[in-house]
Amino acid sequence: MSEMKTAAYICAGCGIGDKLDVAQMEKVAQKEGKMALVRRHDFLCSPEGVALIKGDIENEGVSHVVIAACSRRAKTEAFDFPTVAMSRANLREGVIWIVAEGAEHDEVRQEMAEDYLRMGCAELKKMKLPAGNPNKADNKTILVVGGGMAGMTAALEAAETGYQVVLVEKTGELGGWAAKLWKRVPFRQPYREAQETGVAELAARVGAHPNIKIHLNSVIASTSGAPGRFNVELAQESGATTTLTAGAIIQATGASNYDIARLPELGGGLANVVDQAGLEALAKAANGQPIKRADGREVKSVVFVQCAGQRDEGGAHLSYCSGHCCATSIKQAMYFKDANPAVDTVVMYTDLRVPGMGEDFYRSAQEKGVIFTKGRASGVTAAGDVCKVNFRDLILDEEVSLDADLVVLATGQVPNSGVNIDLADDDPAKAQQVSILNLNYRQGKDLPQLTHGLTDSHFICFPYETRRTGIYAAGPVRRPMDLLQATEDATGAALKAIQAVENANIGRAAHPRVGDLSYPMVRLEGCTQCKRCTVECPFGAIDEDERRFPVFNESRCRRCGTCMGACPVRVISFENYSVDTVGNQIKAVDIPDEFSEKPRILLLACENDAYPALDMAGLAHHTYSAFVRAIPVRCLGSVNTIWITDALNSGYDGVMMMGCKHGENYQCHFVKGSELATYRMSKIDDTLKQLGLEVERVASYEVAITDNARVAALINDYAAKIVEIGMSPMKGFG
Repeated sequence: MSEMKTAAYICAGCGIGDKLDVAQMEKVAQKEGKMALVRRHDFLCSPEGVALIKGDIENEGVSHVVIAACSRRAKTEAFDFPTVAMSRANLREGVIWIVAEGAEHDEVRQEMAEDYLRMGCAELKKMKLPAGNPNKADNKTILVVGGGMAGMTAALEAAETGYQVVLVEKTGELGGWAAKLWKRVPFRQPYREAQETGVAELAARVGAHPNIKIHLNSVIASTSGAPGRFNVELAQESGATTTLTAGAIIQATGASNYDIARLPELGGGLANVVDQAGLEALAKAANGQPIKRADGREVKSVVFVQCAGQRDEGGAHLSYCSGHCCATSIKQAMYFKDANPAVDTVVMYTDLRVPGMGEDFYRSAQEKGVIFTKGRASGVTAAGDVCKVNFRDLILDEEVSLDADLVVLATGQVPNSGVNIDLADDDPAKAQQVSILNLNYRQGKDLPQLTHGLTDSHFICFPYETRRTGIYAAGPVRRPMDLLQATEDATGAALKAIQAVENANIGRAAHPRVGDLSYPMVRLEGCTQCKRCTVECPFGAIDEDERRFPVFNESRCRRCGTCMGACPVRVISFENYSVDTVGNQIKAVDIPDEFSEKPRILLLACENDAYPALDMAGLAHHTYSAFVRAIPVRCLGSVNTIWITDALNSGYDGVMMMGCKHGENYQCHFVKGSELATYRMSKIDDTLKQLGLEVERVASYEVAITDNARVAALINDYAAKIVEIGMSPMKGFG
């Protein structure tokens, strides 16, 4: 290993040189930071400034670089030096833009800047340049599970870009739910009429593509491995088995209709009450002619009941809206009108949801004579040869009823996700599903799911990315959607699968730290075999060997550092992010004595939401306390309690943590990190009491990336609270 040579580069641009004593900062970097080289530049991100740094790397043998300028999130293309370890000291967004104007603030502004420079130098000393995952995997085949519209689209999109694809379908033909439709909701001009599904044409293209191999009547018997090297065993209906390898997997297993037998109050189980799937079967049988009931009688009147068994606030049925149902009922109502304009056709809704060009479709149905009534059905009963629909008219605010030859219940979508042990007791019907992927993961055989079986993913930022790295979800298995949305979803999942196999091939992380070459390392001689890292990893990236020591599967790892935060003996680290890189920053801050009336507050900010919010607070010039020292962390899940105790022991007056929202509708990029941090910090009160400190000295907040004004207010309120409590009695003992 070559000798470490450090260099600090201080920018005077963007107003930094006007607000700070850069000459003094050069002395700090040289004397306290002990940097071998210290240089200033008036415009560091300019071609000349970048050339200065590159020249020192090439000619002076610089291996470790501190950039004291703007946020680490800014100018990433300019400050891209892949051959050196690098830290960033945030002087612009983190100091000069957030400290109030005026000569009376010059001193605290300068102190803040010098601390950030010390912190950058201290962090750098414990960093190494990551060499990348040595367990590179070169398999780039993409396995698609499910042969419906989403699965076929994903397979075709990946194959068209040159990747080999294996498509597995459990039935004897491709098409899935879409193949059962008579027509589909319009997805292109004109938007006024139902359109052909295009399923047969798509299936023909998939079947003829040279890069796609299809396995019909087949299911997944087992899946093991990681991105770039999944080992998959297929079981065929005939009893034969096939073993294959894949670089990434897309689960596109679709959804089923909510069982109308669970809606007896709405006529579920009656002969002349069907769901939307049942109506499609009748329409296909009619083939454009007047639709007949199962008993052969032509339908003269029909009522569509929307939101049947969904949007249920009571918890008995589905709590969510399935998205496609309103447009599907409009389409099906037009089946009747197109075949026989005299059919009495009523769509009963509470809210009619037809976004986008669905408004044109709705108007077209009105023009054909479809009646839309705002009402809430209370019961459907048999009345001789017809059904009686009792409902509350929400316009007239009175109870009324309608007779109909046929009632269609819009029952919504239930994802075909496979078995989820957590759901088995709450929903016995779901427990009857067989496993889809049969994963050899200690955390379960199928992809983690949300309350109603929808595949768990970061809905906002990473919609296709499940909690199993390299395995993606597309279509209504992920969230309720129509055919158009499902095909768009499949395209996105295919692109993410391609990204996964390419990253695995060169030893880089997948999402969300795409391209990160670091990976967790463990010092086994210090490991106590407590298994906390194994249990707390949100992504199933850690197993155990025969001695119960952790075994890291680097390709599954997303570099969140949750294992590092969980480890009580601190033997897990990354080359460029560790207990020491953060701990050194905490210790590098100059702590004033208790009589200075200058508190020091440590802020550990999640790099995904909280730290960007701080940056944007700076950009908006929201001023906040100059007594805070912010350190970005990969995830609050990576926060080790030693950082908190070290900070308090060394005289910090308070510790703030800012992370993402957690819970069912979480926004944590690493799923469980923020939740785990909150749980860990709930146990720190005893430590504070042992130190003789108030519990208010450690506080945790959930923030969103858009909370730029709020984070500034939170800091100011917390700083005021610290002033009210008083300076820490630990000062001078660190």
